[in-house]
Amino acid sequence: MLRDEGELSVGELVERLRVPQPKVSNHLACLRWCGFIEARREHRVVYNRIANERVVRMVDLAHALLDDNAEHVAACCRIDEG
Repeated sequence: MLRDEGELSVGELVERLRVPQPKVSNHLACLRWCGFIEARREHRVVYNRIANERVVRMVDLAHALLDDNAEHVAACCRIDEG
């Protein structure tokens, strides 16, 4: 979503993902700590955006790999721990 829309607030991400706010905030904190996203505060609202174009390229590559292997990924319901 950040790749396609630029900046989104935590509230906007919660609404679109339909995931509880604490979970979204926790994931965003990890992504910020890793340097994948940046945040800026505007009054009480924090907006998040991708920090580096390399992150976009990495996500695009992951999507391409998943697309190339979609049939196998879909069939991989569980990994045998055996």
